Amino acid sequence: MVSTRLGRNHYVLVHGVCHGAWCWYKLKPRLESAGDRVTVLNLAASGTNSKKIEDVDTFSEYSEPLLELLAPLPPNEKVILVGHSFGGLNIALAMERFPEKVAVGVFLTASMPDTQHKPAYVLDQYTGRAPTAEMKDEAESKSILFFDPKSLSEMLYQLCSTEDIELAKTLIRPGSLFIEDLSKAKNFSKEGYGSVPRAFILCNEDLAIPLEFQLWMIQNAGIDHVEEINGADHMAMLSKPQELYNALLKIADKYG
Repeated sequence: MVSTRLGRNHYVLVHGVCHGAWCWYKLKPRLESAGDRVTVLNLAASGTNSKKIEDVDTFSEYSEPLLELLAPLPPNEKVILVGHSFGGLNIALAMERFPEKVAVGVFLTASMPDTQHKPAYVLDQYTGRAPTAEMKDEAESKSILFFDPKSLSEMLYQLCSTEDIELAKTLIRPGSLFIEDLSKAKNFSKEGYGSVPRAFILCNEDLAIPLEFQLWMIQNAGIDHVEEINGADHMAMLSKPQELYNALLKIADKYG
């Protein structure tokens, strides 16, 4: 077991829908200050990625920047994948494709699938259990999603600074949950995704993915390790960056 304080871990931070690499700006330097390597990326049609969401047809295409990052890694280099919100499904796909390259998958109040159902199952359950979903449909032919300013400030960023809310209003982009595509995809396998250690970080003041649903996902997926951040809203990397850093240290010390 290697401690993150020795600076030997490589974290890959994966943002949620409509967001980008920018949302990790408080966490990245904290992890790097311990000597660790940190990669933040923009998924397709996110952040500074040049694609438009209307031109991204599948969830795999949306996840391409993450998959392309992991593909060339040598067999002896394992990363700590951290997925936030919808980004949990992106890291699950990466764990399925490259289980030997992931030391642990960390789900930060994130969509966490199981191996018994289609990947879309957890999203379907969310819709049924959390009727005040944080996103709205803005297209008929494809589920294009966007956060309006009220949803941002009242449901996602309610414990964040005014500055971070304004940053989000400036930088968020339209996104998609690719529900139709995920409903047709194969289940994640026990040999792939299911073989990688998984940890979940609870955020007990999250209004976008309520605590009750976070607990249901943990039970449903049979999670290995759980950390909790008190007083964190959905955007824990902005509202509680030091506490998130501490939680990641604990997980990395165990699995890194």
